[in-house]
Amino acid sequence: MLDIQNLSKRYGPFEALRGVTLQAQAGEVFGLLGPNGAGKTTLLRILATLLAPSSGQVRVAGYDVQQDPEAVRRNIGVVNGGMGLPARLTGREILESFAGFYGMNRAETRARTTELAERLDLGRALNVRASEYSTGMRQKVVIARAVLHDPAVLILDEAASGLDIFARRALLDWVNASRQPGKLTLYSTHVMSEAEEVCDRVAIVHRGELVTAGTLPEILSQAGQSNLERAFFALVQQREAACAP
Repeated sequence: MLDIQNLSKRYGPFEALRGVTLQAQAGEVFGLLGPNGAGKTTLLRILATLLAPSSGQVRVAGYDVQQDPEAVRRNIGVVNGGMGLPARLTGREILESFAGFYGMNRAETRARTTELAERLDLGRALNVRASEYSTGMRQKVVIARAVLHDPAVLILDEAASGLDIFARRALLDWVNASRQPGKLTLYSTHVMSEAEEVCDRVAIVHRGELVTAGTLPEILSQAGQSNLERAFFALVQQREAACAP
């Protein structure tokens, strides 16, 4: 579902990504872990066809991000922590407007909206203007908008950032329930407890490089640690020591 081969992204002399190679499979939640500035968002923007790679090859849902970007866009949904909504539109109007972008007819839109309203507990959000939303309600509608067309790959980039405890719980419960045959959820975060709860496998990225990737037990065993946060620090420190002159 995701195949990245020797991916690099340069901005002049600065390398935001350097030789990243990794794969993720359908039916799993795959975590992309790293501190702010590690290169996670750059990587996800390349997957979403918002940035072009400097070198390497990336395929999302079977499509090359450079050779067939339109097909990639049809097969992904994207949520980040800073997405806004049109303040004057209701949740239902927002979803209906986006359904048009994906060529969904009225019956399909109505059925999918009803399904998502139940799964995400949208409640009154469908009939209230976005200007009246709480932070949690806004993020629920953002997620509904991203998955309205039932994408093969859902990209969540720091999607829990700024959410209160109730909204964060709703998001994590949604991610845990998102595993389906033929679907992949990419969960990018710097909060290790979130990754421990929802991810089947994770990749650790630091200073634009892939440090390691594997299941949570594999990562803990590799680092000789009892939790993911300690494992993360241990593996990053090992990489820095190995690269030191």
